[in-house]
Amino acid sequence: MRLFAISSSRRAGRQGEAGFTLVEMLVVIAIIGLIMGLVGPRVLNSLGESKVKAAKLQIESFSSSLDLFYLDVGRYPTASEGLVALAQRPGNASIWNGPYLKTGAVPTDPWGHIYLYRAPAERGPYEIVSLGSDGQEGGTGTAADISNDGANAK
Repeated sequence: MRLFAISSSRRAGRQGEAGFTLVEMLVVIAIIGLIMGLVGPRVLNSLGESKVKAAKLQIESFSSSLDLFYLDVGRYPTASEGLVALAQRPGNASIWNGPYLKTGAVPTDPWGHIYLYRAPAERGPYEIVSLGSDGQEGGTGTAADISNDGANAK
């Protein structure tokens, strides 16, 4: 009889500690919410900045490909030929050793917009522009235009 009483009291003691109370769960959820509120914006800002860096790298890659095009053809692509001339032979190019892009196609910028190609440009023979996250000229932050001259496009 005594054995039964001991095991019953052990079970009763464990039942009180068997789980989390609603108050404990709410406290944990509140703490997680505060942490996400502080860390979340920083993570999202970092993601936006990484897309800007990726766009700059793609523009540098286009510039290298355009220089190879220039060495082979003797000129940069016209505005009407655009960056497509790096992937497909222009009709009036007698010497073309392309495609000059690894994928064989002109990629879009990190936000899914096409790159603008202007030739001739104000500061050089060509300008490559990404319109940023908003896809429109101008803007600030991640919506700012990115171009191959290292500054924001005008």
